Amino acid sequence: MPPMNAVTHDPRLNNWRKASHGLRRELAGFIPKNRLRELHLRRPARHFLVVARLALILALSSWGLWVATNPVAWVPLVLIQGLVFFDATVLLHEALHHLIWQGHSGRERRLGLAYGAFTGLSATQFSRWHLDHHAALGDPENDPKRHHLSPKRNSRLLKLAYFTPLLLPLYFRAASRETATYPPELRRRIRRERAAAVSIHLAVALLLWWTGGPGVALRVQVLPLFAGFPVWFGINRAGQHYWIDPGDPARWGTLVRGSPLWDTLFLWSNYHLEHHYFPAIPFYNLPKVHRLLQPFYEARGMRAVGYGELLWRWLILNSPPHARWS
Repeated sequence: MPPMNAVTHDPRLNNWRKASHGLRRELAGFIPKNRLRELHLRRPARHFLVVARLALILALSSWGLWVATNPVAWVPLVLIQGLVFFDATVLLHEALHHLIWQGHSGRERRLGLAYGAFTGLSATQFSRWHLDHHAALGDPENDPKRHHLSPKRNSRLLKLAYFTPLLLPLYFRAASRETATYPPELRRRIRRERAAAVSIHLAVALLLWWTGGPGVALRVQVLPLFAGFPVWFGINRAGQHYWIDPGDPARWGTLVRGSPLWDTLFLWSNYHLEHHYFPAIPFYNLPKVHRLLQPFYEARGMRAVGYGELLWRWLILNSPPHARWS
């Protein structure tokens, strides 16, 4: 089975490695080697406990949307269901970084395909896109997420579109533009995976329609995917790489304040900066990394921010993407 990450050897995609050489040595001085080894240990049971929790939430929210007759009840349930869809992309992220089992395993490839199909994604496309993003971090042209997906106009209306069903055409257009640069065999694999994922969603929608009617199909699947998922995507993305310092590799990600609430909702993907510092550490250990690096942040004068302030600056004050916000 071909590797999910499909690593490229494009020499343009080494911006982060070159720019962060000194930074990575500095970071290592703040976490003892034995502690760092512990943080890198994978615990499959911990990962699958998260999966089980999400499966339970999915079952309960699906049942609630099936039986709910009051439209007022649909809004929180659609958001909860949409959060499960979003969190499936976080699980895919863990699989593509090989953070489930010790060592690389074909099982992670198969899990990644399942997690990707859950939200209609090609696991191969998402993995290649994300790993290229890691390698080219800080490069406005070669970082595919920044080049193709970030808003090109500093417009509040355009930014708001990322919190709505318009996110899906925006994302798939961006992904298609980057995919067009891939080798033919890789493009064919991505098309097969995407077709399979879409077919699964269509089959589920038809089954829901047949067993419960069009209203059930709309509430249980369509609204969570098209209306709930984008809300969480927009919030999470606001805490990744919009508020940065282009001149300092240590600040090429946004330092987000730790919070039990957001840790639970986002499966620790809110520690996006720490993930870029140490991409081989599983998500459930990132809060520990965040705490251990507090002296580093203080020495650098880096201030952690919450999602409330991030969204205020991003949407209300209309701060530009990938810039240092005063």
